[in-house]
Amino acid sequence: MASIYEEVEIEDMTFDTETQVYFYPCPCGDKFSISLEDLYDGEDIGTCPSCTLRIRIIFDEANLPELADEAGEGEEKS
Repeated sequence: MASIYEEVEIEDMTFDTETQVYFYPCPCGDKFSISLEDLYDGEDIGTCPSCTLRIRIIFDEANLPELADEAGEGEEKS
């Protein structure tokens, strides 16, 4: 099993509502990332695309934002 650089609370990460991805700064200058969909699938490891570091994300699935439907569908209001 690969080692984890740091454990990060999800509240300390930045969430992009358009891409539905959480980001956290990496010491290499890039950003760790993990998608909301991955979190709902039980994944808790964020990766950096520029180096080998990985972080474990601490979160409660019940507190995650809702997944956006594909192509913005499902935004109907009654």
